[in-house]
Amino acid sequence: MSVYPYPMLNRPTMIWSKQTDEQLDLTVNEWIETIGELTPNWKDYDITILGVPLSKSSISTSAASENPDAMRRAWRSFRTYNLDEDVDLARLKAIDLGDVKQHVTDIGFTHDQIQQAMVAMREHHPHTIPLTLGGDHSITAMLIKGWKQAHRNETIGILQLDTHFDLRNFAEIGPANGTPIRQVIESHIVEGNHVHNIGLHGFFNSLALKNYADEHGVHYTTMKTVRTKGIHQIVHDALAQLEVAVDTIYLTVDMDVLDISCNPAAPAATPGGMRTEELFEAVQIAGEHPKVKAMDLVCLDPRKDVGELGVKSAVHTMLSFLTGVCKRKERS
Repeated sequence: MSVYPYPMLNRPTMIWSKQTDEQLDLTVNEWIETIGELTPNWKDYDITILGVPLSKSSISTSAASENPDAMRRAWRSFRTYNLDEDVDLARLKAIDLGDVKQHVTDIGFTHDQIQQAMVAMREHHPHTIPLTLGGDHSITAMLIKGWKQAHRNETIGILQLDTHFDLRNFAEIGPANGTPIRQVIESHIVEGNHVHNIGLHGFFNSLALKNYADEHGVHYTTMKTVRTKGIHQIVHDALAQLEVAVDTIYLTVDMDVLDISCNPAAPAATPGGMRTEELFEAVQIAGEHPKVKAMDLVCLDPRKDVGELGVKSAVHTMLSFLTGVCKRKERS
C-alpha cells in the first residue's frame, strides 16, 4: 500500500527511540511500532492500536480523553515478557496508528470519524486485530458499526466486562457513554441475545434497564455469580455460547468493572467490582479465542488516578489480552 489510508487520524505524537540491534528484553514502548514518514508494510502486522481521545460524551465528568496518551506513557514500565504464561509478546508485531481526529464541539462528527477509522482498518488490513484505547464508552457503538459496515454479512456478538448495562435510551440522553449497547441492539447490528455482560453488581443499575435487558435477551452475570463460579468458568461459558451463534466476538472492557480500590481512575468507579487478577484472566481467555477479533478499553480518567494505579491496570489488561492472542497464534 503506497498511501497512508487514514485521513481521519492524527499520526502518533509519541515516537519512542528504538534500538537498532536485536534485543531479547524489550519494554512495551520499544516493541510497539509507530507510523513515521514512511508507510509501513501493513501485511507484516498482527495488531493495530488506535487511540480515541473522546470524553465529551460522558455522563459523568471525565477526562478519559487523556487516557490513550497516559497508557502510551506507561508502556515503558512494562516488558513484553509475561512470566506467568512464559509468553513474549514480541512474537507479535504491533503498530500504533495514532488518534481519531476530534471536533471541538460536534460529537456526531467525531463519532463518524471513529466509525470510518474502523472501516479503514478492516478494508486496508483485515487480518489485524484492532485494539482501541478510549475515550468513553460511547466509542464502542461506533467501532461496532464500523465493523458491520465493513463486514455486512457477519453476525456480531459482544463480550462486555462492565459494572453497568449501558442500555440507556439514546433518544433521551443522546450519544452518551451510557447508550452504546442499546444503540447497536436498536440499530439491528447486534441481537440482544448475542450480548454477554459480566461484572454488574450492587446498586449501580436501574430496574428499568434490567427489564430492558431481559426483554431483549441480553445475557448478564453479576459479580456475586462470578465469585461463586469463578471468572474462568463464566468467561468460557459466555464464549462457548457466542461461538456457535456469531462470526465475530467484539470484546469491550469498561475499566469501571474494577473495584474502586483497584481503579480509582474510572469516573464511575464503585465498590464491589472485579479484582485486577480477575480482569486480567478474563481478557486473556478472550484473547485466546479465535472469534474474538477486536477489543476496546474505555472509561479511564488519568486525572482521577492515584499513583498510576488505574492507568497501569489498563496497560496490564491490554497486555493480558495480547498474551491470549499470542497463545492463539502459537496454536494456529
